[in-house]
Amino acid sequence: MVLGAVPAESGRTEICVWAPNATRVSVRGLTLDRSENGFFTGSGAVDGDYRFEVDGKELADPCSREQPGGLRGPSRVLEVSSFEWTADPVEVPVDELVIYELHIGTFTPEGTFDAAIDRLDALAELGVTAIELMPVATFPGERGWGYDGVLTFAPHRAYGGPHGLARLVDAAHSRGIAVILDVVYNHVGPGSEILSAYGPYFTDRYDTFWGSAIDYSQRGVREWAIQNAELWVRDYKIDGLRLDATHAIFDESKPHLMSELAGRVHAAHEGALVIAEMEIGDRRPLDEWGHDAQWADELHHALHVLLTGERDGYYEDFGRVADLARAYGEDTRFVVCAQNHDQVGNRAVGDRLPPATRRVAAACVLFAPQIPLLFMGEEYGENAPFQFFTDHDDPAIAEATREGRKREFAGFGGFGGEVPDPQDPATFERSKLHPESGDSELRAFYAELIALRRSLPREVDTDADESARVLRVRRGDRELIADFNALTVEIR
Repeated sequence: MVLGAVPAESGRTEICVWAPNATRVSVRGLTLDRSENGFFTGSGAVDGDYRFEVDGKELADPCSREQPGGLRGPSRVLEVSSFEWTADPVEVPVDELVIYELHIGTFTPEGTFDAAIDRLDALAELGVTAIELMPVATFPGERGWGYDGVLTFAPHRAYGGPHGLARLVDAAHSRGIAVILDVVYNHVGPGSEILSAYGPYFTDRYDTFWGSAIDYSQRGVREWAIQNAELWVRDYKIDGLRLDATHAIFDESKPHLMSELAGRVHAAHEGALVIAEMEIGDRRPLDEWGHDAQWADELHHALHVLLTGERDGYYEDFGRVADLARAYGEDTRFVVCAQNHDQVGNRAVGDRLPPATRRVAAACVLFAPQIPLLFMGEEYGENAPFQFFTDHDDPAIAEATREGRKREFAGFGGFGGEVPDPQDPATFERSKLHPESGDSELRAFYAELIALRRSLPREVDTDADESARVLRVRRGDRELIADFNALTVEIR
């Protein structure tokens, strides 16, 4: 049974909602039938906007495909057959991935899916083979990183909603660029009471840094997550999913949720990639769950300390050239970077790498045999920060977010600066890109590096000179020499 309100060929709408705590569920006068395991189902002439009535309380559909009025508004039946497709999905082999991570709201002045289309040609020319969108599911307010999504089946209205996302995906495919979507199944943002009103979505058996842990021992909750993943690769023809913080997804079932999800995503879209974010040292995504790739922080941390000298917090275990050399020998299915949304945005003021370090950083990442990820704007030396911004409509949550950000940096004295107010619209505006003022020479350097990596063998040899703070990396007949004292890099 497919969760949500889905148009059928008969012209009617098939409806299914998991509400094990309810005694009666109806929608626009249609009373749904209760079936096993707490699912309510029905079929009727339901179109346009709707809400479920659950024991007399009106609620948005937890699997709503469209939220034209935002998180607090009604749901809307979406006819995905109205999407206009002109290009086929793009399948990129893992070893040919060059990923470009971007945030729709700050990628362009307009902050929409449609506006992002105009930047795709430049990415194709750069050599990018996949864009990775930070989460786009409906979250509280208009502005946010997207990791506080609540109605996870509905693309955010401020970005252009479902049709805008479909247009962006199709435009990327027409340029040979795959689309990877960041999805969040470890917690739900403020507004989670919409889900808990239906049933036991959450559990106190575990804790997460961001909110209540999700209870994946419940079949209805498992289907909520897995069907969401299937929706993106099926209805939107998205080519891969990046699963946020899988270490905070707790499940004692066999198979693990992350394994079941990967299998069903691969079945729904042959060639679709499943990429996990996971803590350092935990290889379950690759070794047990059948994922195709995994984010890895070791190379970033080692490189960042050599470039900046920062040793606060999680950087304290790094600082030797050998740390970076070791990272080059890791699994080639690891995704590596010098900057990403976490490593830039989760700094006190969201500052990027200093200009003097950028060429060295680019060369070290793009010469690696692992999967390189670029963070939007780094290829031309974007100087605007990427700060943490929110638009919570609950004053208590807004204040808790402000205080939480301040506490987060207590152990990172080297980051410096006063933490910007996440709720201030200016924090969001400061984070928008300015490619028109970019460094064309740096961009050309990135393009050359991306072109070079296509010719390099995967085998790698390294030599770390600690006294000179010089790293040598050889792949085939080409050698990278990075001098971390002089902050210079050469490729011979």
